[in-house]
Amino acid sequence: MNPVVGLDVAKGESQVQMFLDKKMPYKNSVKVEHTVEGLEELHSYLLDLERQTGMKPPVVLESTGHYHAPVVQFLEAREYIVIIVNPLVSYRAKSSNLRKTKTDAIDAYHLGELYYKEDLEHQKKRGIQLLNLRHLTRQHENMTGIMVQTKLQFQAVLDQVFPEYKGVFGDLYAEISLKTLQSYSTSELVLETDVEEIAQFIDAHCKARSFKWAREKAEALVLAAERNPFQSTLYQSLLVSLKMYIDLLQAYHQQLFTLEREIDQLAAQLEEYELLQSIPGVGEKIAATIISEIGEIDRFNHPKKLVAFAGLDPESGRFKGTKNHITKRGSARLRHMLFTAVRCSIRDSRKKKTTDETIARNKRLRDFYDLKREEGKPYKVAIIACANKLLHWIYAMLKTKTPFQETI
Repeated sequence: MNPVVGLDVAKGESQVQMFLDKKMPYKNSVKVEHTVEGLEELHSYLLDLERQTGMKPPVVLESTGHYHAPVVQFLEAREYIVIIVNPLVSYRAKSSNLRKTKTDAIDAYHLGELYYKEDLEHQKKRGIQLLNLRHLTRQHENMTGIMVQTKLQFQAVLDQVFPEYKGVFGDLYAEISLKTLQSYSTSELVLETDVEEIAQFIDAHCKARSFKWAREKAEALVLAAERNPFQSTLYQSLLVSLKMYIDLLQAYHQQLFTLEREIDQLAAQLEEYELLQSIPGVGEKIAATIISEIGEIDRFNHPKKLVAFAGLDPESGRFKGTKNHITKRGSARLRHMLFTAVRCSIRDSRKKKTTDETIARNKRLRDFYDLKREEGKPYKVAIIACANKLLHWIYAMLKTKTPFQETI
């Protein structure tokens, strides 16, 4: 006997089909809910199959974002082998079937059949640390996106109230800049306040700088108020919106700081975190995201499988000329971080602060990039080739647990 259970997972429920052996389905397909009672019912079905075959059956299911999470956690806690299949693999298997009917019961049946047709690798536990790190890095990315949109809305309102304010501080979104604008949001408020009082306000809220710097900023604020085309604000609603966006930006700054601290503390416990940062151009955020998206490197027995997981493999099987496209079927976050790492790595930086001499942060990757450009490859194609090369290096480093080597 070689039992298996096919599980078609949906939101809040799963369709179950059990098999005693190849082409030997056991009982009818049943549906269970993702509740305590439903999962215990699933467990009773698995125990029944185990009694019939004398073996603990593995469970095959598709990756469904977060819908399969409660099922996987429940099964792994009871030491069942869970095989999570890429939807593309199961789709190809279903497409090879002459019957195109699609129901949950049929999908669960196909997943069971797939176990006997394909050499599927068992899903290894990524570990609580890796899953926590993934959740935190993804939350950081989501919040960063929200903050970008808030900044755009904030600037749209600022342009209608105090557009000249943008040049007062070097960083418009610095904490001292937002606090100053919160208190002196119009030309009227600035011009009716003594410059010394404004300087004292800035100095009190920015202890890292001197009073001389605070006075310079206060004077710059007064000059900006004098140049401001809106000497009076007719629409009180704009001021309400401006203060609301400042409050949101300050809150997002704090939340991002908290997330970054948690990510750093969690990632620092992983050996891979320090290894990846040995690559010039790969910083803390990039390293943490790459680690969390890859998970257990032992899941991949060849670098090409990791490349495919990142969606960096060519659609046609081989890159020809300049018109081929990558599949983009893998982890979009991993792919995005690799592109970011490549751009950081090949960028020139000063060799020493005392000279104007420049050198690429990552000479090995820059040489490879230059080679591709000399071959006539467009910029994007060269960047993709570099990301592919970088991922091969990362695979080797994680497998051998050795840091990046500057020279070959």
